Amino acid sequence: MNIFEAAFLGAVEGLTEFLPVSSTGHLTILERMLGHSTDDPDITAFTAIIQVGAVLATIIYLRKDIARLITAWFRGVVRREERRNPDYRFAWAVIIGSIPIGIVGLVFKDHIETTLRSLYIVATALILWSGVLWFADRRATQTRGEADVTWKDTLIIGLVQCMALIPGVSRSGATSSAGLLRGLDRVTVTRLSFMLSIPALAGAAVLQTVSEFDAISNGVGWPATITATVVSFIVGYAAVAWLLKFIAHHSYSVFIWYRVALGVLILVLLWTDVIPAS
Repeated sequence: MNIFEAAFLGAVEGLTEFLPVSSTGHLTILERMLGHSTDDPDITAFTAIIQVGAVLATIIYLRKDIARLITAWFRGVVRREERRNPDYRFAWAVIIGSIPIGIVGLVFKDHIETTLRSLYIVATALILWSGVLWFADRRATQTRGEADVTWKDTLIIGLVQCMALIPGVSRSGATSSAGLLRGLDRVTVTRLSFMLSIPALAGAAVLQTVSEFDAISNGVGWPATITATVVSFIVGYAAVAWLLKFIAHHSYSVFIWYRVALGVLILVLLWTDVIPAS
């Protein structure tokens, strides 16, 4: 993979990671169109590793919130009276909500990296989950904020987040749908989605770096991987800032219609043999 392709894919990752449109789905589509086999271990690892850029963007943008939650959690662990702090409860909620996707991701790792990378699955997931997101957006009461989030909320959201292991569903789309149906407002859902993304994406990136280091070295190459990660960070930081402002005053309609249009386009390209499914 040349540097220009890597930079392009990194920009797409940074832009789409936090939008409910599926970053993995977009990368799978584009990697296939660029002539790469998305079943190859180095491409699979590349797709996961460059998400580190988006993770770092999230951590830096939310650094004050993250520091506050970590501090409240440690204080609550040590002192009983500190456990009344809403930040302590929210920190536990994030931890609990992060567990399901880690377990499911490890158990079904082989299927996720091979069978589920078919463009037929990506296109179908883009279209079908648009219906879920539409339903959640229309039924949203938005009566609860960040202070109202409980471990039960994030456990349910964390379980639904596992659906994002199917390329095309979207981690952000899955968590947003579940959060809205729990009565949380869009800004709270979006911020919670950012928080849950940190352990999920970082864990996947570390696992792929360790297990597929040689595959990256002999395939895509580390210069391309690092370039894509850096670009992902830069674009991801801007995307985080923009999305929080946008979602405070808008519904998910524009993303829903985009998902449907992209899914239909990919199916047409597959049916006319313009691009291969795998």
